[in-house]
Amino acid sequence: MKAAVSTKPERVSAPLADNAYRAIRSRILDNVWPPGHQALEQALALELGMSRTPVREALVRLQNEGLVEIVPRHGARVLPVSPSDMQEIYEILTSLEAMAAELAARRRPPAAELAPLEKASSDMDKALKRGKLDAWAEADERYHRQLIELCGNRRLAGIVYNYWDRAHRARMFTLRLRPAPVDSTREHRAVVEAIRQGDAVAARELHRAHRERGSRELMDILRRYRMNQV
Repeated sequence: MKAAVSTKPERVSAPLADNAYRAIRSRILDNVWPPGHQALEQALALELGMSRTPVREALVRLQNEGLVEIVPRHGARVLPVSPSDMQEIYEILTSLEAMAAELAARRRPPAAELAPLEKASSDMDKALKRGKLDAWAEADERYHRQLIELCGNRRLAGIVYNYWDRAHRARMFTLRLRPAPVDSTREHRAVVEAIRQGDAVAARELHRAHRERGSRELMDILRRYRMNQV
C-alpha cells in the first residue's frame, strides 16, 4: 500500500525566514556583496544552514524592497543604485527627516527620550577621535534612527527606513573617501537642543541643513570618482 503524499505546501518557520532575510540583507547593505553580485539559492541555503524555502522567502522580500532581482534558476542578483537614484533618495530623506525633527520638537520629549540622541552624538565624537569610522557610522545611524522614533509618526518612519537601506550602502561604500565628518556631532547637538526647547522651526531647518550637507558631500564623491553605481 502506497503511503499518502501530502499536497500541503511546505510551511516555513517565520524565524528561519527572518534570519535568512537579516543575514542576506546585511551582506548587501554592508557591501560584502557588491552591485551585480549573483547569489545562488542552493549555495545560500547551505551557507546559512537551512532549507531553500526560507531563503527563497527572504529573497522575495528583498526583491520587494528593491535590493535584489530574482533570476529564475540563478538565485538573485544584487541591484545597483545609481547617482541619480541617490540624489532622489537623499531628497526624500532630507524632507522626511526634517519633518520628523519638527514633529519631535512639537512633542517636547522628556530628557530620558533625548538621552539616546545625546549618547549617540558622544559615541560619534569618541569614535572619530580613535579613527574608528565604522563605529562612527554606527553611532550616526543610531542617532538618526532615534530621531525618527521620536517623531511619533509610524508611517513616516516606515518610508524613511525603506530608503535608508539604499543610502546606507552608498554611505558605507564612500565612508573612507569622504572628509573627516567633524561637523556632524555639532549639527546633531544643535538639533537636539532645538527639540529640547520645543523650537519646531529651528529643529526642522537645522536638520534639513545637516542632511543637505551630507548629500552634497556624497554626490561630490560619486562624481569625482566617476562611480556609476553603488
